[in-house]
Amino acid sequence: MALFVNGLPLVTIELKNAADENATIWTAFQQLQTYRSELPGFFAFNTVLVASDGVEARVGTLTAGREWWKPWRTIGGQELAPSAMPELEVLLRGLFDKQRLLELIRHFVVFEDDGSGKLAKKMAGYHQFHAVNHALAETLRAVELSGGADRIGEGRYETGAAGGSPGDRRIGVVWHTQGSGKSLTMAFYAGRVIREPLMGNPTLVVLTDRNDLDDQLFGTFSRCQELLRQPPAQADSRSDLRELLAVEAGGVVFTTIQKFLPDEKGDRHPVLSERRNIVVIADEAHRSQYDFIDGFASATCGTRCRTPRSSASLGRRSS
Repeated sequence: MALFVNGLPLVTIELKNAADENATIWTAFQQLQTYRSELPGFFAFNTVLVASDGVEARVGTLTAGREWWKPWRTIGGQELAPSAMPELEVLLRGLFDKQRLLELIRHFVVFEDDGSGKLAKKMAGYHQFHAVNHALAETLRAVELSGGADRIGEGRYETGAAGGSPGDRRIGVVWHTQGSGKSLTMAFYAGRVIREPLMGNPTLVVLTDRNDLDDQLFGTFSRCQELLRQPPAQADSRSDLRELLAVEAGGVVFTTIQKFLPDEKGDRHPVLSERRNIVVIADEAHRSQYDFIDGFASATCGTRCRTPRSSASLGRRSS
């Protein structure tokens, strides 16, 4: 089954007979690999592949190995679908809603070259897709730029507590378990914020507390610069950081939190910008941000990413 968008075959679905005991999602997966080798021209525009036995279903991309084909576990993003609901139904209703599918194609697909010369097509999972969209909505609420106040109301906390207020410049926390694609989630979020017209060509500051994390994330963002519409920059020193942030618009700046320390002990760090569309993304925030004012860094606005040791998490979440 092929799904055409404006005449282009962007989605291919391989369905096996649920009554055939020899038919599984993985025989459907192998059939798609055969189609790919025999009909390469047909897959030139492909974005999404689906393999299903009529009950179970997995979604992936042309270059994704079997281990990266995953179920789509939610319909609207607010809660997981009931376990009794067939995975195929959840995937079709959750991913193939017209607006969600077009958002996925536009904002949640990247091509990465790991240095070997082969491009890998990577697509967001359901948790990344909905986390980023929730984070974008919270960003518009927190910044309250012109034109955004009418459509963005009070924020929300997954715990049920009252959320943030419009214009409070506090976005929230995205919690991850290890191996759930935090770096790509951050890149997808950056791309969504940069492409959002209400943000008015923002500047993004990606904050880490270790040089190795800074290099790792910078590498991920560098490979996704088409999504970001610009190459990221990595601050080499405090003075370099201040120069990179002394801009009127745009820019994706990577830095460690230590570069925000004043030059001399006892000095106050100078105000770098009065703009309201500078977004700070703090990685591993539980190590560097939780001792600030109510757990928030003193920045224009920020979203923090944390990888907990277990799946249990508290605070404002987008999942």
